[in-house]
Amino acid sequence: MNPEVRRAAEILRAGGLVAFPTETVYGLGADASNAAAVARLYASKGRPAEHPVIVHFADAERAFEWVREMPEAAKKLAARFWPGPLTMILKRSAKAQDFVTGGQDSVGLRVPSHPVAQDLLREFGGGVAAPSANLFGKLSPTAAHHVLEDLSGRIDLILDGGASEVGIESTIVDLSGGSAVLLRPGGITKAQLAEVLNAKIEEKKAQSPRHSGGLVRHYAPRTPARLVSAHGLDAEIAKLKDRVAVLAFSRPDERVEYWIRMPSEPRAYAQRLYAALRELDRAQCETILIESPPEGVEWAAVKDRLTRATG
Repeated sequence: MNPEVRRAAEILRAGGLVAFPTETVYGLGADASNAAAVARLYASKGRPAEHPVIVHFADAERAFEWVREMPEAAKKLAARFWPGPLTMILKRSAKAQDFVTGGQDSVGLRVPSHPVAQDLLREFGGGVAAPSANLFGKLSPTAAHHVLEDLSGRIDLILDGGASEVGIESTIVDLSGGSAVLLRPGGITKAQLAEVLNAKIEEKKAQSPRHSGGLVRHYAPRTPARLVSAHGLDAEIAKLKDRVAVLAFSRPDERVEYWIRMPSEPRAYAQRLYAALRELDRAQCETILIESPPEGVEWAAVKDRLTRATG
């Protein structure tokens, strides 16, 4: 066992905060059974108290101890996608208390696949509340130095596990109401969920549980950002000139000093997205222009994040 992982588990047991890598983004962890530790987590991020956090476990067996009603759909999805980038919302047991659920009768559970996360969760043994390791509403971190940019001096330890493989937050599916409802798209697609369950995956409803990443504006850079169509990009650049930074699929325009060309494949784009936006944020321009991604279900998760980043 890596001594840093052992130290991280000891910090969690003592009520401290540890940032750790997952395959989606870096999480900020606290003992999910410790009210004071979770309160400190919320304060460190500036997270509203009614906004629930996802609880992370080493395996499905431990995760399901926090559930009082076990639908067959949850077992099927766990068997197929855990460990992995899927969060399930289920009716909570007594183990899941108000300070992690935002006072709701449901709890979000995940079993991440990143080897460092797995080592930490196994060493710790219990549930770790872990929203993204950033200031609330800002760009999620996909590398250890991103965590340092946002939370230096606010937390006790950062475990470095390299760049996140998926690069955007987990898919969230709500199973607490009898049907499967997609609350947040991510690395596991709606089609993959439907295939495993052999059932229609419903869209988010007005009465769906509050969940991570559910706000209109979220995952946002500090610099105001706008989505523009491919054919409208040139005209917007002409208006703003040197005060603009650009995220696009095309080759850089010589009029723009800060330009990042993005991959044309959706998974590669997602993996690069937050690091690219952080880079453009540091340019301190007046606006970030983001070329809209193509239509198509394979771009759903990316489009969700970009819509919120520019919300």
